[in-house]
Amino acid sequence: MQIYEELKARGLVAQVTSEEEVADLLNNGKATFYIGYDCTADSLTAGHFVTLTLMKRLQMAGNKPIALIGGGTTTIGDPSGRTDMRKMLTLEDINHNAECFKRQMSRFIDFGEGPGQAMMLNNADWLLNLNYVDLLREVGACFSVNNMLRAECYKQRMEKGLSFLEFNYMIMQSYDFYHMFQAVGCNMQCGGNDQWSNMLGGTELIRRKLGKDSHCMTINLLTDSQGNKMGKTAGNAVWLDPNRTSPFDFYQYWRNVGDADVMKCIRWLTFLPLEEIDAMDKWEGSQLNRAKEILAYELTKLVHGGAEAEKAQETARGLFTGGGSTEHMPSTELPAARFENGQIGAIALLTACGLCPSNAEARRLIQQGGLTVNGRKVTDIAAAFDQADFQGEGVVIKKGKKVFHRAYIR
Repeated sequence: MQIYEELKARGLVAQVTSEEEVADLLNNGKATFYIGYDCTADSLTAGHFVTLTLMKRLQMAGNKPIALIGGGTTTIGDPSGRTDMRKMLTLEDINHNAECFKRQMSRFIDFGEGPGQAMMLNNADWLLNLNYVDLLREVGACFSVNNMLRAECYKQRMEKGLSFLEFNYMIMQSYDFYHMFQAVGCNMQCGGNDQWSNMLGGTELIRRKLGKDSHCMTINLLTDSQGNKMGKTAGNAVWLDPNRTSPFDFYQYWRNVGDADVMKCIRWLTFLPLEEIDAMDKWEGSQLNRAKEILAYELTKLVHGGAEAEKAQETARGLFTGGGSTEHMPSTELPAARFENGQIGAIALLTACGLCPSNAEARRLIQQGGLTVNGRKVTDIAAAFDQADFQGEGVVIKKGKKVFHRAYIR
């Protein structure tokens, strides 16, 4: 099975400009394609997984990836899928975030010289030096305002008010494609399906200015069975940086996906052979727990390496069976000052470990039965624990059904 047909069999392909021509480019290793990443944080999230693995798949098939860091477009902010305006970042923040992205992407794709090696470019290198009047004269006539206002990427923002700043995003993204088409022979753009209208803007600009064809392919967004984006929720993201989401918590996120989502995630995100995945499609009941373990292990190995995946799996299995080591569990060392008269209250324990951001949220969690300490459910907000309990391996705190944490003192 060739790569384009494999992408379709995995259920990844959403829209293409020309299926025959896109299939020819990808199947024959003739695509120099780019995927853009705006630097809105200092880490990529699990929501970026689909595009990261897409780059890896296409590179393995002989195509040349360009990871485009949005150092320039991040200064504007993509309105796609947003009901509010994105936070404005300084150039220093953007440059720092871009360096973090480079390190994380290198686990997925091979950068370097020579055929098939990926390139990493930053659109700040050309966008920030543009003269506004010159840009308008060069490309302004190629964009219809009527068509832009009908674009899917602007619909949600139009309801609350689309700023002129954000309105320019499509032009900037289109200019990226136009620039790279000429500078490095980029003939294809890939991305999430919410980017379709922005991507078509680039192909149209290339056609009108250069009289040449270019192509786009979008892939389906990673959503759960309720339609919510997975691993990328504002305020509750699952990060690829181990300092923001530990390998254990990362493993647990995928281990606990819904039954209705596990096979789609395996098909889209892992590199397991399709024949093996097709056989797993018949699994049900307790077998789905095994499928979730496979998913969690494979993705943790991709991001954090095999050793961390083994540790996370061992720890998770130990918690499930009521035994095993807590060595690799996310942990907090509590200072002696946290204990008053040799005790720490349940609310103070939750906030000290970062499991709840405020006393009010900790109180609600306890009252709703969401706290378990060393296997015993805690429902009294006045509950307190002895300092001696935290010595040695400490205590295991369970928040809700899925979050485990160890607290200890030396």
